[in-house]
Amino acid sequence: MHRHIPSTRALLAFEAVARHHSVSQAAEELCITHSAVSQQIRHLEAQLGVLLFERSARGSRLTPAGQRYHGQVVGDLLRLQNHTLEAMAQRPDGTRLLVGCVPVFAERWLLPRLPDFLARHRHCSLHLQVFPTQTYMAELPFDLAVQYDDASWPGAQATPLMREVVVAVCAPGARHRRAMARGDFRAVPLLQLSSRLGAWDEWFGRAGITRIPGHTLGGHRFDLFSMLVEAVRADLGLGVVPRYFVERELQSGELVLAHPHHDSGVRGYSLFVAPGRLEDPAVAAFAQWLRTTVAAEGTTAAVSSGAG
Repeated sequence: MHRHIPSTRALLAFEAVARHHSVSQAAEELCITHSAVSQQIRHLEAQLGVLLFERSARGSRLTPAGQRYHGQVVGDLLRLQNHTLEAMAQRPDGTRLLVGCVPVFAERWLLPRLPDFLARHRHCSLHLQVFPTQTYMAELPFDLAVQYDDASWPGAQATPLMREVVVAVCAPGARHRRAMARGDFRAVPLLQLSSRLGAWDEWFGRAGITRIPGHTLGGHRFDLFSMLVEAVRADLGLGVVPRYFVERELQSGELVLAHPHHDSGVRGYSLFVAPGRLEDPAVAAFAQWLRTTVAAEGTTAAVSSGAG
């Protein structure tokens, strides 16, 4: 199999020439001679059996075959570089945990509490990565992860962690604030999160609120919770968000609850541990700390009871 893998030197030369459209500039970047770069390109073209560049007085331009190959190879080179840097970053006297997490939970729940874990385990370094939502990945690189209960990770051990409590928030000076507190939302602009269209119908239904806008899917739409919260802060409308995501704003008074209803019946988070990692001391320590922290705050999962 290795016979069909070009040398990294040839691939780096190819990528540099493709980016600069110049053998001379590629040679300068790679700190090798012009002829050495040209030789690497010729060897690569011979190995592939295709012409990668069209040479002219204006420089070197990718052929259609070269464009396709470049689009495939550049990502592989970046991944190889990242893998190498990760290996170099590992401390010889410690351990490293690769933790996947749904971004909204990582930003506002996990990260503010993480110093407590790291203070208890000073020789552990953490690499926190996004665990994509609603995206299937055949192989997940994480040691353990926090995602929604229905996330797909074949072979991983999943245990319920906590329910997501959702609240409706608005700016302190929002119009119709008194009406909303009484359950009248008919004149209120509803802000939408692109990945949770229908969240307002769920929240209104569980709150027993019937005085609602005629079109609950209308209004400004945002891809991220952080964008939506900033829109609420700017008084563009009303947002329905996880309570933990706006806890700081609620405590500071930047945002207020539009209505007292707290909904905990829609989503929950689970702790996923990768196959074969259950007995690893660092994985076990992080999982135990996570469960203990959740329990201490009174937000342990109650999936079977449907508490809310």
